[in-house]
Amino acid sequence: MKRIHKERDRLLRRIARIAGLSGALGALACMAVPGSAGALETGVVVLLGLGTAVLVVVHTMHGSIPAALGAVATALATLAVLGSAESVDPAALAAMSLTTAAAAPSVAVTLVVRPNGVPLVGSLAAISLVVAVAIVATGHPTPTIIIATIAGWSVAASIGLALDHGIAGAAARIDEVGRAHQAERIASEAEARQRQDARVLHDTVLATLSLLAHSGVGVGAAALRQQAGDDARLLKQLRLGAPLDNASNAIFSPDSDEDLLSTTFESVRQRFARMGLDVNWHGVGQLALPRETLDALLGALGECLENVRRHSGVNEADVTVSDDDRTVRAMVTDAGHGFEPETVDRARLGYAESVVGRLQTVGGRARVFSSPGSGTTVMLEVPKP
Repeated sequence: MKRIHKERDRLLRRIARIAGLSGALGALACMAVPGSAGALETGVVVLLGLGTAVLVVVHTMHGSIPAALGAVATALATLAVLGSAESVDPAALAAMSLTTAAAAPSVAVTLVVRPNGVPLVGSLAAISLVVAVAIVATGHPTPTIIIATIAGWSVAASIGLALDHGIAGAAARIDEVGRAHQAERIASEAEARQRQDARVLHDTVLATLSLLAHSGVGVGAAALRQQAGDDARLLKQLRLGAPLDNASNAIFSPDSDEDLLSTTFESVRQRFARMGLDVNWHGVGQLALPRETLDALLGALGECLENVRRHSGVNEADVTVSDDDRTVRAMVTDAGHGFEPETVDRARLGYAESVVGRLQTVGGRARVFSSPGSGTTVMLEVPKP
């Protein structure tokens, strides 16, 4: 059973309990008025009224159908006793009819939503109506019993059906919102995966192909072979459906030692040293960051250094790493050609995805400062946990 249906049943039981107890206790209160009935009738009605109250509580707490039938039976017996007694004051009879007519139909609030509950409630209502008509036919002049019986069962059944219908509609809308959220989540995950795959291809295979297209100028043959081997292993892992946790940053070998290459900046320096770019490191050399955050920072840093190697016209770069209580910063600086950041095509993956997009996934950001002839500085920031 869904949670919303459990909450519905709890609400219906509470309403039935309040209505049933109010009716039973109201009838007992009427009997407390002096002169309402004789001593015998008063004693019998008190016992039946208490029995009705107890059975209503049992039914609403445990959902017992026998208890519900017993509550209806004791309430009808109360009406029968009052209707057959000649010593009962007509005004008291009318008042007690109203209160007792609320006690008997109270079980309809919960029964009507059960399987085959409508026929059961209809049968009980018909029996109650027959009892009310019989009491009036014995010579009592007031038709209050009949009116109260019809009204009580109608109102109780309507409350149960209306609440059930409203809650069913709410559940359907909640399910619709849930399906929409799930579809959006799946679409977001698919988009994130596509962007991750694009970063991986850009930072590995496309970079290696670019080196080969330029005949590996400035890069030794051994470094080219190692990079091509790393790319081949990465593509094999992707083809076999392996996770990208150890390969998503592309600046590392897919099967490199994790402690050395995935948790220190030394790995970045070593890789670009093999590629002909000298990296001067300043500040922190190793940081205690979550794996996802550290991978994003190192991946973005590696792409910045790759851009220096390919576009700056110099073979040296400076990396300054610093941190405070909330943020880790890595600043990549070169004295190369420089450029106008506004002129860069935003559709290019290099900076937009491999740097900015990668850092944004972990709550970080990147800023670039450059001008023609004045070199370039890129500031990378990621939050601490």
